[in-house]
Formats: sequence, C-alpha cells, structure tokens
Amino acid sequence: MSANDIITNRQKKLDEQYKELMEQAYNFRQTDSELSDVAEFRAMRLLNKLNTLRYFSRNQVKF
Repeated sequence: MSANDIITNRQKKLDEQYKELMEQAYNFRQTDSELSDVAEFRAMRLLNKLNTLRYFSRNQVKF
C-alpha cells in the first residue's frame, strides 16, 4: 500500500466522522446548545486534520 493510498483512506474515514459530527451539531442545535457546540468543535478539529491531509496528498510525489 502506497503512502498516497494510506492518506486517501484516512481522508475518507475523517470525512465520514466530520459529516457525522456536523449532523449531530445540527440536530442538537434546537434541543441542547452545549452538546451542539461540543460536536461542532470536534468537527472543526477533524476538518483541520482533513485539510492537512489534503495538503500532503496534493503535494505527494508520484513515481
């Protein structure tokens, strides 16, 4: 498995988790704003990791 495949797999996993957390944040918005804020904060941290992986996969040298 190449480094690019590993990065791509990690991106997919983090993207799914990000979407899940954003959905939770949206659903909690009306009932529990504190849980909504926590879910949104966790989603933002995942988005930061995703952006880092996207940067590295974009600059990946292909042999």
